[in-house]
Amino acid sequence: MGGLKTSKALIALIEDEADLLELLEYNLTKEGYEVEGFLSTKNVKRFLDEENVDLLIVDRNLPGKEGSEFVKELRNEGIDIPVIFLTAKGSEQDIESGFLRGADDYITKPFNMNELLLRIKALLRRTKKQVEKLTYRDITIDLAQREVRIEGELVELTKLEFDLLSEFVKNARNVLTREYLLEHVWKDLAQERSVNVAIKRLKEKIDPDRSKNYIEAIRGVGYRLV
Repeated sequence: MGGLKTSKALIALIEDEADLLELLEYNLTKEGYEVEGFLSTKNVKRFLDEENVDLLIVDRNLPGKEGSEFVKELRNEGIDIPVIFLTAKGSEQDIESGFLRGADDYITKPFNMNELLLRIKALLRRTKKQVEKLTYRDITIDLAQREVRIEGELVELTKLEFDLLSEFVKNARNVLTREYLLEHVWKDLAQERSVNVAIKRLKEKIDPDRSKNYIEAIRGVGYRLV
């Protein structure tokens, strides 16, 4: 995947009907979102730990763990990723319990695909403004305070290094080309020689003993987080 497509929101879908999951994945991808689908809540928590997910769309009638119980567990753990329930459970009591367990929006089946897409856009628009922290593996970036912590320990970075690491974490699923980094971090395409030097210094600060290998070079293309 090229670095210039990295502004896509990442949506995780949990829906046990394979045909509907495929339909949702198709329509959301067509709208320009990155999408990851799951047929149950199994493995979702691990995915949320590893990726910067922008939105969860969750059915409630799932095998194993009921969808709203799963979301309630996420909320109890401090995970505040926006959630839309997309479910056949449509009674007044069901809707109330869904919101009480952590829903940001609630859509009942059968549903209108265009309405779902509009609600997704509205919710992402509201929540994107509130994003102040980025996480990746054991890295936490506080955008408001401009602080980076690894395993809870503060790491001193220059402004350039902070911006560079933030750009990698925001786009953790993608290879970022030198041209992309120059355009979005340096704001100067003439600084090409600076990229390798800056990344080398950044790696030395966030991984001094080279045990974590956060950033890898993709020969002839650019760099990505691993």
